[in-house]
Amino acid sequence: MARIAGVDLPKNKRMEIALTYIYGIGRTKAQEICVKAGVDVNTKTDHLADGEISAIRSIIDKEHKVEGDLRREISMDLKRLMDLGTYRGLRHRKGLPVRGQRSHTNARTRKGPRRAIAGKKK
Repeated sequence: MARIAGVDLPKNKRMEIALTYIYGIGRTKAQEICVKAGVDVNTKTDHLADGEISAIRSIIDKEHKVEGDLRREISMDLKRLMDLGTYRGLRHRKGLPVRGQRSHTNARTRKGPRRAIAGKKK
């Protein structure tokens, strides 16, 4: 089993798909990495040679920010916005949509499940 950037790549998947299991690598970046490493995108992870794995690993280490470093950078960016008190930071802090979406009736994913309001007592 190939282990790249602290992630075990799944067995019997095409390299183009298997690399997307690494946080920060999508389909396009996976294709670019395979081309630079000289690995066919249709090669299954089971059939990779050690040299190909090391080539992919070195390309990812040199040119891409992935996994822990990327997660840390994103969380620090959000923390900076919140500390500055920007509009985006306040929306992040309140758990509301950040990019201008309607939140009066929608935004259930961001706001969480509906909370019932207690009825008026007689």
